[in-house]
Amino acid sequence: MGRRIDYHHDSNAPAANSVRPSAGAFVRRGETVLLICRSDNGNWSMPGGAHDPGESLSHTAIRETIEETGVEVRLTGLVGVFTDPHHVIHYTSNDEVRQEFTIVYRAEPLAGQPTPSSESTRVEWVPITRIPELPMDSSQRKRIDWALTRTEPHIDPTSS
Repeated sequence: MGRRIDYHHDSNAPAANSVRPSAGAFVRRGETVLLICRSDNGNWSMPGGAHDPGESLSHTAIRETIEETGVEVRLTGLVGVFTDPHHVIHYTSNDEVRQEFTIVYRAEPLAGQPTPSSESTRVEWVPITRIPELPMDSSQRKRIDWALTRTEPHIDPTSS
C-alpha cells in the first residue's frame, strides 16, 4: 500500500497533476465525533473520499462513511467547501498529486457500529475534548474546528 502525504503552502511540494472532487462527513453524536485513523498515514480524520462517476457528491459522503466506518448516516447540512490550491495530496502508490477539493457535510448517525476497514486502522466516537491531542493533518483540524465552532458553511477565499 502506498502512503498519503499532505503538503500545505510548501515550496518543495510536488505540482498537482489532478483535481478530483471528494466528500467528507462530520458525524457528531452528543459530545463525540466519528473519526478514523487512516491506514495510509496514521493520521486521524473524518470519513470521506473521492467522488465516483454516476453518483451525487452527497451520496459519496454517505458511501465513504459506511465503507470506512461501518456507520450509516443521514446528511443534515454543509460544513463547507475546501479547495485550497496550496494544499496538495501526494499518493505514492500511483504518484498522483491532487489539489484539495473537498465538500464536507454535517451528518447524524442512523445505524451501525464503528468498524475499521482497509482504509482505517481504528474507528471511534472520539470525545470532542480529546480531538486536539490526536495526530491529524492541519486540513482535517481546520475542517473539524470549523464544524464545531460555526454554523455557516466555510467558503474558501477567492484570492490565493
